[in-house]
Amino acid sequence: MPPPLPAGDKNKNPPDIGFLALLREDKRTHYDSIWEQGFWAIAVHRFGNWRMDFKYRIARFPLSIAYKVLNKAVEWFCGISLPYTVLVGRRVRIWHHGGMILHGREIGDDCQIRQCTTLGVARAHDNLALPSIGTAVDIGCNVCILGNVRIGDRAVIGAGAVVLNDVPADHIAVGVPARNFPNRDQYDTAPTGTETQNK
Repeated sequence: MPPPLPAGDKNKNPPDIGFLALLREDKRTHYDSIWEQGFWAIAVHRFGNWRMDFKYRIARFPLSIAYKVLNKAVEWFCGISLPYTVLVGRRVRIWHHGGMILHGREIGDDCQIRQCTTLGVARAHDNLALPSIGTAVDIGCNVCILGNVRIGDRAVIGAGAVVLNDVPADHIAVGVPARNFPNRDQYDTAPTGTETQNK
């Protein structure tokens, strides 16, 4: 049985950085441009969490109305659904807009997410079974990651994959349903130290 989902009653933005500094970092992550739809989705997500720092509901009420309007605008105009209850790490890059349902349990630092990605339940009656995405995961376009699965750190999910089982760290998942393979490129292209010496 998966653990309960975050209740959404606390600010779950990354704790080691302030709200405005976090937005500036997210902007740099998205080509340093406010016109990137992925930045809008992340910024509204951060705002939805930040408003929970206001302890009293009466003080938080106008911010909650603003969040709901902005969140719906991002869904309508950007095609990105990212509830504030999803735990999102730092420097997460949403590369393209359209057809993105990001209803996972958590998304780790330094992840790359491309268009038409779905994170969600595998069965309609199992609302707690949501995927968890590790650190520095690279997700291709048209990917579905469904159910209570864990995508390990530095994993690569190939375009069009349907992931129904855990993907270990440093592996590639491809196919329908996805199969896992060691990511040999990770080791073949690892820095040797000569790059730094030659600079």
